[in-house]
Amino acid sequence: MKPLTIVVACDNHYIILLAALIKSIEANLAVDKKIAIFIIADNVNNTNRQKLQQSINTATTTLVWKEMASVIPEGMKLPLDRSSYPLNIYMRLFIPYFIPEEIETVLYLDVDMIVQKDISTLFNINLSNHVVAAVLDPRIITFDNSWGGVLNYLELGLSGTTRYFNTGLLVMNTKLWRTESVTEKIIDCIEQHKKFANYPDQYGLNVVLANKWLELDPLWNHFSTIETSESPFLIHFVERKPIYKAYNYSETFKQIFYSYLKQTAWKNFKPIGESSRYIKKLKNILNKLLRK
Repeated sequence: MKPLTIVVACDNHYIILLAALIKSIEANLAVDKKIAIFIIADNVNNTNRQKLQQSINTATTTLVWKEMASVIPEGMKLPLDRSSYPLNIYMRLFIPYFIPEEIETVLYLDVDMIVQKDISTLFNINLSNHVVAAVLDPRIITFDNSWGGVLNYLELGLSGTTRYFNTGLLVMNTKLWRTESVTEKIIDCIEQHKKFANYPDQYGLNVVLANKWLELDPLWNHFSTIETSESPFLIHFVERKPIYKAYNYSETFKQIFYSYLKQTAWKNFKPIGESSRYIKKLKNILNKLLRK
């Protein structure tokens, strides 16, 4: 049986999050399934690559490393946004171009997630004529959200009630994505409307795929900032991550994260101070200034 294809993008700073994510996927995966995780590496050093390899269950999981510069197709350029997000947020846009063409369904995940359900069930979804399946963003919900939506929706000829998805989890129809030239359209959209792109990759994806995406159960992308009496299928650590001392959201979610991290080569890791987070953001901004 062919392994299920999962893609992530990661740097040295967040490799710890990725380690815990992979252990959570393995722990909940159906016994007859295997996974191939393509890691788009944003300057991940050899020490961390070796530690991650040591942390996985090799009977279930295969890691495939791809350097960030190598996944960008010739002739395509990253948009120059004004945010402090790392350039690797755009790497999900290039997945259909570096994944083998025979693989038509790919799961993209942000690394700041923990899985609590068999991820293989997402690969059984019938995408039909949808380019992606995703979860409604619970904080933004619709394009007319005043702080995070698509504020120029009228200019774009779209309704303010258009539903807005979070891009942290995407089940991708790679064949249809390429056929409809989605990547090129998104990059062009962000470049043209960058002053409205507070969350650049999400803005472009939501505009280009407006009303063309399949909505998943919200439990497949539950934000750590939102209290719930249910057990999410997937916990998404938006805002402060549990690797920081300043994390102040659900203690239960934090404990779940560390229960998986303790099964990795980072089992002795202790939460770090805010200065590391700010330094990372400054580096992200500097990288973009250097590109300009």
